[in-house]
Amino acid sequence: MEPIQNATVYIVDDDASVREALAWLLRSRRLPSESFDSAEAFDERISGVFQVTSPSCALLDVRMGGMSGLAMFEKLIACGLLPTLPVIFLTGHADVPTAVDAVKRGAFDFCEKPFSDNLLVDRIEQALAQSAAALAQHSEHIGLRARLNGLTERERHVMRLVVEGLPNKLVADQLDISVRTVEVHRARVFDKMNVKSAVELANLLRNS
Repeated sequence: MEPIQNATVYIVDDDASVREALAWLLRSRRLPSESFDSAEAFDERISGVFQVTSPSCALLDVRMGGMSGLAMFEKLIACGLLPTLPVIFLTGHADVPTAVDAVKRGAFDFCEKPFSDNLLVDRIEQALAQSAAALAQHSEHIGLRARLNGLTERERHVMRLVVEGLPNKLVADQLDISVRTVEVHRARVFDKMNVKSAVELANLLRNS
């Protein structure tokens, strides 16, 4: 898999040797990383106005002094950072059942220590691809909201009836306007929403 552009992997582990080994491994695969020696340090990094703007993922050790990786994961959920910031847990054997439960709650995966370098990097790349897809979907949703906000009230009324499948004559009757006026509004709606047909418009709104 080709390295994803502008990606960042956040390494959160209180073991310096693990952080250094992971950072080296990621550099060897051309994946930039940022390391944190505690969940608290990572929490400070992502607090406030932090937003995921490029493909990212977090490697969280389950057991750390102070805040645990699981507690950090709960904060990521509460902040709405999943799935743009997928989480891969790094676990010891005793932590596997806990990590499995976290996966059910939305974590991307877990890797048991000692982990396979190739397997871990493969999963990191897949997590970054998920992040990229989530960011693209989020951007598309924002763009759609902006286009909808650009419609006039009358255009929204026409759009709703067009999406329901009504022909121009029935739209005109329901809104008590001329068919020509419906045609004008319909054309403007299609232009503003960047679609060519009522079916395309309906699919766009359905998938938003």
